[in-house]
Parts: sequence; C-alpha cells; structure tokens
Amino acid sequence: MLSACGGGNEAGSASPSASGSPSKSPEPEASAPASQAGGGEVEIFSWWTGAGEEAGLLGLIDLFSGKHADIEVINAAVSGGAGTNAKAVLASRMQGGDPPDAFQVHGGAELNSGWVAADKVIELNDLFASEGWMDKFPQDLIDLVSSEGKIYSVPVNIHRGNVVFFNRKIFDDNGLKAPNTFDEFFQAADALKAKGITPLALGDKEPWTATMVLENVLLGVLGPDDYKKLWTGELSFDDAKVEQSLELFKKMLTYVNDDHAARNWQDAAQLVANGEAAMNIMGDWAKGYFTTDLKLEANKDFGWAATPDTNGLFMVITDTFAIPRGAKNEANAIEWLKVLGSVEGQDVFNPLKGSIPARLDADVSKYDVYGQSTIEDFKTAKLAASMAHGSAAPEGFTTQANQIVNIFVTNGDVGQALKTLKAAQASSIQ
Repeated sequence: MLSACGGGNEAGSASPSASGSPSKSPEPEASAPASQAGGGEVEIFSWWTGAGEEAGLLGLIDLFSGKHADIEVINAAVSGGAGTNAKAVLASRMQGGDPPDAFQVHGGAELNSGWVAADKVIELNDLFASEGWMDKFPQDLIDLVSSEGKIYSVPVNIHRGNVVFFNRKIFDDNGLKAPNTFDEFFQAADALKAKGITPLALGDKEPWTATMVLENVLLGVLGPDDYKKLWTGELSFDDAKVEQSLELFKKMLTYVNDDHAARNWQDAAQLVANGEAAMNIMGDWAKGYFTTDLKLEANKDFGWAATPDTNGLFMVITDTFAIPRGAKNEANAIEWLKVLGSVEGQDVFNPLKGSIPARLDADVSKYDVYGQSTIEDFKTAKLAASMAHGSAAPEGFTTQANQIVNIFVTNGDVGQALKTLKAAQASSIQ
C-alpha cells in the first residue's frame, strides 16, 4: 500500500458527488491512446499553485511546450491547501459534463474508490505498454494506480509524509540532535521550550496538517502492519495503542505555536526557516518550499529526520494524473501524460517540488542531498499509505477524521476522539 502530495483532504472538502463518490458514466470502456495529437490545446487541472509545486508544474509545461509547440497548454490550477478547493471544482465540472483534459489525483483510494469506481476515467494500459513503463515504476506504485489489472493514472512523484524538518542553527546552538523516538522528541521539546523557543510549528488553518501529525504518531506507535489494519477494519480505533497515540499527539500539541489555527502549512514551515520555531512535521513538499521558494540549503540551513519511532518506514504520497472520459482533447492529454511519465519530465519536476521521482531509472545526480537520501530510503523502507492524503482510506473517512482532529486539537478529549473515530471507521468500512 502506498499513498500522494502537497497536502491532503481536509474537513469541508467536497466529495466527487453528493453520495460521496462520482456518479457512474454511461460511456463504454476505452483504452488510451485513442487518437493522434496535433494542434489545439490541452487543459491541465491541478492544485499546484505555490511553494515549489508551481515551479515544478511550470517546468513541466515548458518541457511539454518544447516538444509540442502547436499545442496550447491551459493551466487550470486551483489554489487551496491540499487540493480542497480544486477537488470541489473538479467534482462540479465532471458532474456538469465539462471535464478538463487531464487532472491531478492522489493514487490509492482517492483514485480507485472515487473516479475509477464511478467509471469516470479512461484506462491507460496501452500507454504504459507503448512507452515501456511497466518495468520503470515500482510494482507497488503501479498497483496503487490500478484496479482489477487496469491502469488509470500516471505517477509523477513520490513524497514522504513522515518527516520532521528542523532549523539546523537552533539545534546546533542548543546542542540538540534530531529526535528519533518520542522520548527524544519530548526531551528536545522541553529543552527548547525552556529557552523560550517554540519547539513545534503547526499551521492547521486547514486541518489536514494536524491529521498528518496524528497519522505519523499512529504509524510510530502501531508499526506499519497494525497501521494498515486501521483502514481495513482489522484493528479498531478504540484499541489501546490508538489511545496511546492520541495521548502522545495531545502532548505534542502542548509544544506548538499559539497562532497555529491562523496559519497554513507554508506559514508553519516559514517559522522554522526564520528561526522562530525549531521543528515542523510535514511532507517533503516542505523541502521544496525551503529550497525552491526560500532558497535554503538542505543539511546546512535545515535538517530532517523520520518522525518519532518511524525509522525504516516510509509514509508514501504520490501525485498522479488521469484523463477523464469525455475529455475534449484526449489525444493531447495522452501527450501530456507521456511527458509526465518520462525520465526527463520527472527530473524537471521533482527537484523543484521536493519529491523524488516515481521512476526507477531517474538521474539521481539531479537531486540534492535530501532527494538522494530519500531515494535510497525508499528502496528499503516498509511502506505505509497516508490517510490524510487520500490513499489509505475512503474520502468520507478522511473528511470525518479531519473534523474529529480539528475538534481534538481544541478540546483534547481523548475519549471523545476515540469514540468518533471508531464510528467513522465503522461507517466507511461497510
């Protein structure tokens, strides 16, 4: 099981339809590519509008335009953390019969339980075969964008969601090392707090960021096997280890900035960059923000470690692109996907985005020390899918979880959170 980027679902995000998934399309099954590209336009729908991701998208558009000067690219990106606004707009357009030509979607449940189950996207097996991609992506990743042997999207990247980024100068000045365990995290946090330094930056104006912290605590306490059982119903949310996780999460929240509810994830990351806070738990799109937007140097201005007790584990988030049924410019969209899946395209995009390439044969030399170390970690780590980013659980559960976490951050009621998470689990696994 893997998971995908720059954010995740959050409370209040729209389901693809009123029932929680897209409505079925009556069109017959089709396999791409369907026709020859040539001239015209291609509309690309995403939520990449800032913090490294926009630079990566524009790099892809430049690369595509260099190969297809006769095709105009319509950049239909919609701003809003983790695609919340974009997903609502996309759902409306798809239901209204006005789909874009290609759209960003997280691999896993967001793709397969949503758009694939509703028969709203075309099959891409022919594209993977013609481009020779079947042995160029990890099989686990291909499985993540497939349903019943049919492939439905092209992975652009792999993000790691279980990362603690820290201000190198603050840690060095205070004689601290990157925390590897919960005990080490709290020891460092206490030392920082005693010096008047905010230990942990949080920006949960959009609640998915706090949900990310919780899912990383769950991964650290439960381990990858029991963590995965939460999403299949094999492990209940009233398990003692889940309660332990919520208690740890509650304790971590005592070390965050007072204005966390007024900040987004970029604001929280900037607190670390500016030396106003020491640590930030975030996916490695934060690394793209540090290096691309803020011009910081990895391992000099900032350091990183796996979140507490998750060494050797990898919370995977993957951004992919699919083509809707009924797209006006399907052939041009196929050409866009060819660029996304190419070595050249992945190596243009990912160094700017902060992610690592989805392909196995990308040029490692194009990545900085963070990217190279993450590429190596990915080869051997045990993988876990992110719930906060649409891969591990159905969208309905994630929406409820964001709401539950948002309330928990405010009231810290462990019993109430356990009860409501269990109810959300029961309603989503039926």
